[in-house]
Amino acid sequence: MTHVSVRRGLLYVSIAATAWGTGGAAGALLYQAGGLGPVAVSFWRFAAGAVMLLLASRVFGLGRPGGLGRTVITGVAMAVYQTAYFAAIAESGLAVATVVTIGATPVLVAAGARLLLGERLGRAGLGAVATALAGLALLTLDGGSATFSAAGIGWALLSAAGYAGVTLLNRASTDGPYATAMGGFVVGGLCLLPLATAQGLLPQGDLLASSALIVYLGAVPTALAYGLFFTGLAAVRATTASVISLVEPVGAAIIGVLLLGERLTPQAVAGAVLLLSAVGLLTFGERRAAVEPVITM
Repeated sequence: MTHVSVRRGLLYVSIAATAWGTGGAAGALLYQAGGLGPVAVSFWRFAAGAVMLLLASRVFGLGRPGGLGRTVITGVAMAVYQTAYFAAIAESGLAVATVVTIGATPVLVAAGARLLLGERLGRAGLGAVATALAGLALLTLDGGSATFSAAGIGWALLSAAGYAGVTLLNRASTDGPYATAMGGFVVGGLCLLPLATAQGLLPQGDLLASSALIVYLGAVPTALAYGLFFTGLAAVRATTASVISLVEPVGAAIIGVLLLGERLTPQAVAGAVLLLSAVGLLTFGERRAAVEPVITM
């Protein structure tokens, strides 16, 4: 039994969001090195993440697994929001898919947390969420090249609903977070396996580079990130965690500039500043509202 303070929970969720921000770049490199499609990449990400956590559990012991029902629902929801997100990209393009999926998530989480968990944000919290969504739109919808599609919006909302469901389901759970994540990866990988097989399961081209990228995807933005995220949920309100997760596209943008030679326009910079400001406000409010640590297993 360990005590997870709000400060540590905020740190865990922030690290998880930062790690998720590296996943897109690693996935893009894997597309190039291994010739894999997006569903196949997601399958290998889940499979590698499950193996990483299994090995870690043998060495360190990562807590008891969650109930079968929770594990199955978590895994299916993970598979749904991964696949739906890629479908949204295919229908509407990356910009719209990202804005609707990532932007709708904190709204759905806030509504679900109010109805199911009794969490309240207040006016300041609602203002921070609105500011974060505005910043996300500026950061992602850059240049006005968005392609709108009813089907794309539908897929993006389904993806957001799946992610919100995972967040709410695992909020303040007493199950071992890493064990729950491992079970979710196994279930999610099994759900994606038929689609991944049809798309082309085995990497082609540079097998060494592909293998290294799969290991990284499984270790950092999957096993580590989801384990920390589920752990942080034990101490941080669901809506706050979902808004902090919005730093993921900021991290991805920074990686694009530093490593991939991309450029940020003033509009995108302003969006990043707004988003990070909103995250900072919510983080400050969460720490002020904290009274004592929450106990988790």
